[in-house]
This record gives sequence, structure tokens and C-alpha cells, in this order.
Amino acid sequence: MRLVESILTRNPCYTAGRKITVKGLMLHSVGCPQPKASVFINSWDSPVHGSSCVHGFIDGNDGTAYQTLPWNHRGWHCGSGNKGSGNNTHIGVEMCEPACIKYTAGSNFTCSDMAAAKAVAKRTYDAAVELFAMLCKKYSLNPLEDGVVISHREGHSRGIASNHGDPEHLWAQLGMGYTMDGFRKAVKAAMGGTASGTDRYTKIMGNATATAEQMKAYLKAKNPSVAQSVLDMVPLYLSEGKAEGVRGDIAFAQSCLETGNFTFSGSAVTLSQNNFCGMGVTSNGVKGNSFDTPQLGIRAQVQHLKAYASTDALKNACIDPRFKYVTRGCAEYVEWLGQKENPDGKGWAAGAGYGEKILAILEGILGMTVSAPLPYRVRVSIPDLNIRKGPGTGYSRTGKQTGAGIFTIVEESDGEGASRWGLLKAYQEKRNGWISLDYTEKVDG
Repeated sequence: MRLVESILTRNPCYTAGRKITVKGLMLHSVGCPQPKASVFINSWDSPVHGSSCVHGFIDGNDGTAYQTLPWNHRGWHCGSGNKGSGNNTHIGVEMCEPACIKYTAGSNFTCSDMAAAKAVAKRTYDAAVELFAMLCKKYSLNPLEDGVVISHREGHSRGIASNHGDPEHLWAQLGMGYTMDGFRKAVKAAMGGTASGTDRYTKIMGNATATAEQMKAYLKAKNPSVAQSVLDMVPLYLSEGKAEGVRGDIAFAQSCLETGNFTFSGSAVTLSQNNFCGMGVTSNGVKGNSFDTPQLGIRAQVQHLKAYASTDALKNACIDPRFKYVTRGCAEYVEWLGQKENPDGKGWAAGAGYGEKILAILEGILGMTVSAPLPYRVRVSIPDLNIRKGPGTGYSRTGKQTGAGIFTIVEESDGEGASRWGLLKAYQEKRNGWISLDYTEKVDG
């Protein structure tokens, strides 16, 4: 977890300066389609933002946690109920939400990109676990004790918060399988507790979290000369994984490990074998299995992972030549794919830390931020978005503002004062008209 201090010193909640004795932690979800913590921080760090203030935000794009109030300050994060207010006892932390959801009524929403949304939800959940574990240690709190770690929804049920359904509403509608009971156990485990030895393990079976675009971006970053034919087959990991209920992003991460990010440097197999997981390489000098097409090779790999992770029957006809040699269900978790870490010594590979190596690659994939293809259109809703001569607040303003409307972005850049800057099409020739993309929303079509 990356923790950045970004105290909202101009917010009236901060200037009020009230302190609390921390007795618990409350988890929130922002309730709007905005993954960027910087948008909230920039908006709330103002003397006119007098309605709310929280102790922290978790960015949906990279999982960075931002501390926005001193931990022992009284926040304005949960309102009150018939038994008082959790503001007097609990630290409040907001998780940002995916950009690809659209709220329809109350806490209900539609989602245009389920894989991308799940990636954001997983990223914020994992970061929240680490942040809450740190805070529980700091204030000597036991997350499994009644009322210590709660959601905004649970706070309302206990009579100490306003009527909100977050963050469970987000997890449930995205099918994440997360619960607050599971979250509390994960926090305990992250503190070094023993709530459950597998609470923090990664199941092989389930829906992929990474998108095909993230997988391609990771591969191009690690192997700039990767063949286009390899990039073209990346979506097959997701489709073949979905067919068998296996996380295709885990299969892809395993392939990156086994093939040296598809360089095949030091690998016992070659690209032409369509064997991207070292299947059949049982000893030094053994060439391994070959498959007629990339799809069949990926299908065999997915089936082999399912053999380890589950006792369920295959959906497609078995083409994995080594399926029959696996003790079904002996490695439910990625961490158990290594024989040295597997409780029964029956993992996929003999090398130490095999599963952790796969998970490290998966973390890198999930950390990839994929920009929209250029050019693209954005909607500006505020009337006074400044146009600057360069990508950053260090550049002078042009003296003009966009006004509300639809605009075309032809280039993106990093720069001070925003998570990302965009060049307006009208200024393309001289490249002297940039706006903060934190205040925009991409327009489809």
C-alpha cells in the first residue's frame, strides 16, 4: 500500500479542529462513477466545502491511499442516526468507484465494462485492507470485535450513521463476493492474526479482474518487441478462462512467468508449440507438449489449472494431455501451485515461491492504467475549467475556459496539479491548450 499525506487544510472540518478518541474505522464508497481520488481532494480542499470531510480516499486507478485529515480529527463522513454519530468515534475512509458504472436510482447502477469495474473494486478493497490493518495496529484495535470495523451501511443499522448502503451495494452488484465479515477477517490476517489461514489467498477459480487491455499493456511494457500474433491471442485467456470458470488473468500471468513475457528466453518451449505454460516439461531437456493453435494451447492450460483448483467437471472436451495426472482440487489457491508451498506437496511446479511469482506479475498487470485510444471526446460539466498553455499548473493560463460541453482530446500528458492532462483539438497545431482530465468524463462513440 502506498500512503500519501494530502491534508485538506482549507476544509471547514479541518479548521474546526475537533479531536476524537478513535474507537473504530468506517469503510465508505464514494457513490459516484469517479475512480480518481485527486478529483475529490481538489474539490474538497476548499473553505466553501462545508458539508463533508473524510480521513482518507483510496484511488481506484492505482490503489494509492490518501490521508486527508489527521487520524484523530473528528470527520464529517457518516452523518448520524438515532443513537448518535460515528463521526465521534470512527475514522472514515472512502473507496473511489469505477468510471464505467452509471447510477440509475438510489444505490442501483448499470455497468458498461464489468471487467474494468471489478479491477477497480479489487484494487480499492485490497488497499483498504492494508490501510485498516495499519490503523488497527496504530490504535490497538481488534477488527473482529463488535463495532470496530464497520461499513457505512452497518453504521446506519447500528444507529450511528445516515441511511446509505455502501460499500456492500458496489460489491454485490459487481458480483465480487466481498462481505464486511470477510473484510474484517482480511484486516485481521493482514495484521498478522490467524482469523483464517487462507483469507488472503487468491483463488484460481472465479472471474478475471484484469482486462485484456491491461494484459496487453503489461506485455508491451515488459517485451516491447512482442509479436502482434501474441497480442492478438491475449483475449483468448479471458474467453477460455470464463468457459471453465478459471481466472484467465491468472493463466495469462502464469504464461508470462513461464515464457519470460513471451520472449521464450530460457524457456523449454517455443512460440510455435502454442504451449505457453511449460506443459509436459517434466525435466531438463524435455521439449513439452505442442498444440495446433494458440487457442487450443491456452485451453489446455486453463483446463490444467482447473484440474488443480477444482473438482468440477470440464465444460469443454478435455484436450489437456496431463489432466489425468493431477489430484483434483489439490491447489485451490495460486499460492499453492508451488509444491514447496502446497500443504500436500502436489503443486504445479517444484520451484520455491512459484505462486507468489505469478501473483507479483498479476499485481503488475492490474496496476496498468490504460488510456483511451486517441483522439477521443470528453464531456466537461463545470463552466469554468481553465485552459493552460502546457500540461500542468506550472504553465500559465490562456485566459480562456472551456465552458460546459463536449470536447475532443488529441494527446495526453502527465503534469503537476492533475492526475492527467489532455490537449484540446482546437489547440493541436501549437499544442498550447491543455485541460485537467480530472474534471472530464469520456463520451462513448
